[in-house]
Amino acid sequence: MVGITFRRATVGDIEGMSRVRMAVLENRLSDPALVTPAMYSEMLQEKGAGWVCEAAGEVVGFAIVDISLSNVWALFVDPLFENKGIGRQLHNLMVTWSFAAGQSKLWLSTDPGTRAEAFYRKVGWVETGIEQNGEIRFELNKPNSTIH
Repeated sequence: MVGITFRRATVGDIEGMSRVRMAVLENRLSDPALVTPAMYSEMLQEKGAGWVCEAAGEVVGFAIVDISLSNVWALFVDPLFENKGIGRQLHNLMVTWSFAAGQSKLWLSTDPGTRAEAFYRKVGWVETGIEQNGEIRFELNKPNSTIH
């Protein structure tokens, strides 16, 4: 992927990450005020870590893990940059870092019937139930990871 770079996210990336989050076509936020810049900052500086993918200096994808809860807080790719392996690379960076940081299991939830659901199944996540909001809960144990 020429011109595509991956790196750790900083608070300077929050505006770009928020733009990507609001551009997605699936798993959309019903209310943009539900995810604030302060929440991104807290995740990046206190609770976990994040990674961004840039194209021509612009954030086109990002992933954030909340280590305090062993939870994938976000993994989103701008619709104009889908199907280029960006989500997979962001996932791999986040999962590898999380397991190296001592996590033995991660969890996340996502809407059923989405490409995200299919993606997580493909890369080794296991469905463990349904959340109260109707989302599917997935877990990934360190040995089950299929990072490529």
